[in-house]
Parts: sequence; structure tokens; C-alpha cells
Amino acid sequence: MVEISVIIANFNGERYLKDCLSSLAAQTFRDFEVIVVDNGSTDNSLRLIRREFRWVRVVPLGSNTGFARGNNIGFDASSGKYIATLNNDTITDRDWLKSLVEAAEADEKVGMVASKILLGAEGSELDSAGMLVYPDGMTRQRGRGEPEDRFNAPEEVLFPSACAALYRREMIEETGFFDEDFFSYCEDADLGLRGRLAGWKAVFAPEAVVRHLYSGTGGRYSSFKAFHVERNRFMVLLKDLPMSYIIMSPFYTAWRYIVQVYGLLSGRGSVARFAEGSRKGAMAAVIARAYAGIISGIPAGLAKRRKVWALRRITCAQYRALLRRHHISAAELMLRE
Repeated sequence: MVEISVIIANFNGERYLKDCLSSLAAQTFRDFEVIVVDNGSTDNSLRLIRREFRWVRVVPLGSNTGFARGNNIGFDASSGKYIATLNNDTITDRDWLKSLVEAAEADEKVGMVASKILLGAEGSELDSAGMLVYPDGMTRQRGRGEPEDRFNAPEEVLFPSACAALYRREMIEETGFFDEDFFSYCEDADLGLRGRLAGWKAVFAPEAVVRHLYSGTGGRYSSFKAFHVERNRFMVLLKDLPMSYIIMSPFYTAWRYIVQVYGLLSGRGSVARFAEGSRKGAMAAVIARAYAGIISGIPAGLAKRRKVWALRRITCAQYRALLRRHHISAAELMLRE
């Protein structure tokens, strides 16, 4: 048994893996294992690992099962007291694992630790210092695009980005790991909120630094990502947010769409960047597909909600206060890139 099991779900990530795995090899904290779950890559990912990183355990799959299932398979193969999830398009600082473990060991009720994730191999802007939530289930990285020294103190966060996060095995065994119906995107929001409902804490470790090349696998403004984010945010709403949020969500979503249209017309935000690289009407088609998935998923989502809320260990008032402390506005959500 090791202290930390690092799980990397990989799909055609050959161009990133060498830097990612080399950075893990240089960690100052040594009691860890690395498990790469390969989601049916057609590039030379497996050949690279077996040739240059023989100390890495590889679980090869025959097809792309998604980020959620890939990590779940890695969890089943792991033995660590803590589970670290890491995107393949990242480079970790030498003290990344050391800083994550120190933050977790400070309090036995800490179930999740967020890294300080920076944008790009050389950039000085934040990608994430934890996550924020909008009342219709949409989420965004805390501090994205701000200077890296914006968040330098350990503090509570709502939950971490699974791009580079630490989870306590004890929490996962209580709440379950990622929901495989999400496939990719927002599964960390679902897990994080389930953990918070069950009474676990989440903290930010500012010394746990990771550089993220950002959507190297899924595409930064791809229709694949847009579909899964829109569909999956509803599943977060249905499973994990208070009933009052569900009742009010049509109004919050309508306002979010109004802000999105403004962003499209003014050339601001992720929707404008998506439109630049897509055919006319592509976003409408994505939303239509997402809502077809939303409607078909409601019965299963309601059944999952009952299980999630049966594990609740905090009051509804405490949970609503937590969500308000880590709220993001529609403008911040949609008009920043």
C-alpha cells in the first residue's frame, strides 16, 4: 500500500505524456504510484510509457470510456490512502504531492484538496484555485485568468478541479467516485458536491502547483465539450443542488443564455470563441442535443438524487450558505474566457 495513487486517464495524449510523467518522476514526495488508464489510444501513448516510464502501471482499455470511467477503473486498481487525479496535459511542480498531502493531513475531515493550476507551460495566469458554482449547476474555475499570486493562502474551497486534485479514499468509499454517466466534464462538480453534502471539507493548497496546457485532449472550444458541459451541468443540478435551486433554475438558465447571446454579439467569452471556429448554428445544435440528453436522463437523475441526499451530514441551511459563499455570476461565468 502506498500513500498516494496518481491516476491519469489518457486518450491519445502522447504529445503530453512525456512531460507529465517526467514531472511526476521528479516529485520530492516519494510514497506514490502512478496508474495510467489508457482509453483506447490510437497514437503511441502506450509505446512511450512502456519504453521510457516502466515504473508506471498501465491499464489499457479497448475503447474511449471517458474521463469518469477511466478514473474509476484506475481507482479500482489503486491502493493509496489518497487518490490524486491528474490530466495528461499537465506538468507538476516538484512539491505538488508533498503539498497536497500536508494539506490533507492537517485535518482528518478534509476529503478533497485543490491544486493551484496555472495556464500554459510558462504562463503566470491562473487556470484554477478551486471551483465556483452557478445556481443552474454550471461551474467555473475560481480565479481563472487572474495573476498567479491572486490566491496564496490555504483556505476553504467548494471543491477542486479534477484536472489536478487529491481525494481521501475514505471519502470516496463513502460517496462513490465519479459518475460514469457524465463521461467527461462536470464529474468533479458532482463528486465535490456529494462530498460536501456528506460533511467532508475541501481546501486549497497554494504550494501544490500544476501547469495545465488546457483541453489538450477534449478541445478548448469543441462541440464535444460544449455538449457535455451543458448536459452534465443539469445532472449536477438534479443530483446535488437544493430543491429551491431546481425550482429557480429555469430563470437562472434563461439569464445565463441572455448573457451568452450578449457575449456572442460582443465577441466576448467562450461562446464567441466557439462560434469563431464553428459553422453557423452549431451552438443551437449542441444545445438541442444536450436537452435531448437532459430529458432522457431525468428518471435516472432523480433516483441518484435520493441516494446522494441520503448521505447528507450537514443541514440544508449550511449547504445553501456554502453554495452562496462560492457562487459565480452569469457574467463572470459566460463573459470571461
